[in-house]
Amino acid sequence: MATHATMNRVCLIVLDSVGIGELPDAARFGDEGSHTLRHAAESVGGLEVPHLERLGLGCIEPIPGVGCPERPQASYGKMAEQAAGKDTTTGHWELTGVVLDRPFPVYPDGFPPEVIEAFEAAIGRKVLGNKPASGTVIIEELGPEHLRTGRPIVYTSADSVFQIAAHESVIPVEELYRMCETARRILTGPHAVGRVIARPFEGRPGSFRRTPRRRDFSLAPPRPTLLDRLVEAGLSVWAVGKVEDIFAGRGITEAVHTRDNDEGVAATLDLLRRTRQQRGLIFTNLVDFDTLWGHRNDPVAYARGLEAFDRQLPGLLGELRERDVLILTADHGNDPATPSTDHSREYVPLLVTGPAIRPGVDLGVRRTFADVAATVAELLGIPARFDAGRSFAADVLA
Repeated sequence: MATHATMNRVCLIVLDSVGIGELPDAARFGDEGSHTLRHAAESVGGLEVPHLERLGLGCIEPIPGVGCPERPQASYGKMAEQAAGKDTTTGHWELTGVVLDRPFPVYPDGFPPEVIEAFEAAIGRKVLGNKPASGTVIIEELGPEHLRTGRPIVYTSADSVFQIAAHESVIPVEELYRMCETARRILTGPHAVGRVIARPFEGRPGSFRRTPRRRDFSLAPPRPTLLDRLVEAGLSVWAVGKVEDIFAGRGITEAVHTRDNDEGVAATLDLLRRTRQQRGLIFTNLVDFDTLWGHRNDPVAYARGLEAFDRQLPGLLGELRERDVLILTADHGNDPATPSTDHSREYVPLLVTGPAIRPGVDLGVRRTFADVAATVAELLGIPARFDAGRSFAADVLA
């Protein structure tokens, strides 16, 4: 129910994979010792992120180079993932109030014959690969054979994904998208993976490179999310980056697809400027931390990416109006300093700021990402109606 404290807009930015330390059950996932932020910072002798520092990032956990100011400008804390997963879809759905009671299926030995044979029959081609792999590695390994045969490269990872890689000169992007739609229809029931991902690439053997025309084909959430509730209440939901794909287009009034962090920040700034007279949620995913640096085990580039975002932060903060709120968080970890190239089971940071937000409130350790959904719902004045999540709106509103 709306109150005098109802906000006009919430800008929720997910720094994809920026985890802040292993969860208590990390060993079950093979992620004991993971700490994405700390290890990225250590790789460059300490992060230079003065704006995140002033908000209170260093008050959540000790991070090399990042202090804890006496009076942080934001409310701060960290959140545990309640669902038994560490993938993009699970994390984003939990942020919007849907906590999965069972993990998505994964395929450490590749996909079974009933999946691959059905896919091959449907697209009229045999496939290459069908194994867990790094995307950049497998296109170097199988790209030449793909060029010779025209057979798409199918692979997975530790996450619940069915990925299809194809050279744009061999399988045009629109055809690749249709293949992904075919796979999405096949992958149901016990094989209902979280995402089917189109991975177009270009170049020659020895210098293949993925193009920015990636597209994700996600399952639809099993229950209404925060996004659905906001739209039902007549508010707007503006999705930036891969957010529309993660939610299968549901609960979104406008989507802006972006290629990288810089475009994501620019699109978010544009929305903050042109929606000042409207009410709703700006929901942004900044993907480079995960795809470019976490999955490629590049802690130095990861750190530099964090510093680049920090330099952009004052522009975002400067666009907040009197009744706007900015929430910075993540969806999982992806420690670039561990041998694994996959996501890591970690806490995620939580920073909440805006003209109406009390500075320096220690929000502690939240038991679920769904606390964000409950909080955003209360800030925007709609009933929460979620299975999980406890609002911290009353704690942070000035």
